[in-house]
Amino acid sequence: MATILLAEDNDLNRDMMSLRLEKSGYQVLLAENGWQCIEQAREQQPGLILMDMDMPVMDGWEATRLLKADKSTGSIPIIALTAHALHEERESALAAGCNDYDVKPVDFERLLEKISLLIQVK
Repeated sequence: MATILLAEDNDLNRDMMSLRLEKSGYQVLLAENGWQCIEQAREQQPGLILMDMDMPVMDGWEATRLLKADKSTGSIPIIALTAHALHEERESALAAGCNDYDVKPVDFERLLEKISLLIQVK
């Protein structure tokens, strides 16, 4: 069973997403901000990270750059999650080091396909 680290500061979004991921067969770790995400990723080495880009303490942009620069976490695939559906947001997320990008509200079936592809590649 693959492990997914979900970095999301909104309680409702985090609870709903983690429940759906667990029902889909994934083990889920949770982080409420970018700093917690980095700590969890270093300690737990998840198969994939779902990264909300707008979080307190440390946002997803900075957390992604730090994770990708770290030898111990650099190969973990990251999917950016954001409410901003602008082309520039997608390009910025990929430039920060994210492997893919999705918009909120999330189309869960599409997200599962992206997760499956990235976990297989890893």
